Amino acid sequence: MRRHGAPAEAVAPGCLPRPAAWREDPYADALDSGQGPLFLRRSDGWLLPLDVERWCAAPDAADQSVLARCRGAVLDIGCGPGRLAAALAARGHRALGIDVSPAAVARTERLGGLALCRSVFEPLPGEGRWDTALLIDGNIGIGGDPTALLGRLGSVTGPAARVIAECVPVDVDECCEVRLDNGSGALGEPFTWARLGARALHEHARVTGWHVTEEWSVAGRVFAELSRRPQTPSSGARGPGCCPDPGRAPGSGPGSGSGPRSGSGPRSAAFPVPGAWSPGPRRGEGCGPEPGSGG
Repeated sequence: MRRHGAPAEAVAPGCLPRPAAWREDPYADALDSGQGPLFLRRSDGWLLPLDVERWCAAPDAADQSVLARCRGAVLDIGCGPGRLAAALAARGHRALGIDVSPAAVARTERLGGLALCRSVFEPLPGEGRWDTALLIDGNIGIGGDPTALLGRLGSVTGPAARVIAECVPVDVDECCEVRLDNGSGALGEPFTWARLGARALHEHARVTGWHVTEEWSVAGRVFAELSRRPQTPSSGARGPGCCPDPGRAPGSGPGSGSGPRSGSGPRSAAFPVPGAWSPGPRRGEGCGPEPGSGG
């Protein structure tokens, strides 16, 4: 049974809320120091520890299993401090990390990765041409609506793309309102977040035109690879969203809010336009038929 938290703050049509939660000092301070404590706090007091030390370390064995499955141009959604984006660049991939936190973007670039301070629900370089999209470290929860997020990736990625997502290692399908908490009294603004186990991910994938082609586990972390399902007359249908309306961008969260479109991160204003830095041909330029997964 899906658990619903408090509703997201109302937003005028066409406007995305400022992702204040991920611009607050607790998150930036944790990334600057490379260590926690840092938690997601639910309104009922439940705490989810965030593994800041692992995020700020070199890729571990579980991360390496993800990196080995990446192909072509890779979009790391909610890249955080950039360990995966930097590792992909070192391996010769065309890779871009996106995150709504300027601190995360700055750290990614210090590691040698390319990053942009932007939400996945805003216009992105190379729309429709990314070969691999990453949703690691719980980022399937971005915006609190996995249906909307996976639907969005249907338009961000190319027809033969894959999505690699990390799942919660228990059977859960939850959407709730949370806040960042540093354990010492500092709290961020509330935002909606989702947590999915593997079974729930199968269902959210199904209603957005994706299907799970592989699952694996390393060191207690669970991953799934998604590919596009062959289109049928009903394959583009969406299931009900969780918190935000799937017809608009969900609310704030890491990688989901409305960060300024230029100048908000170290590389935002100077980031190469798709014509100069291109992950591949546009749809309609030798890519085959438009996929039916929606976004």
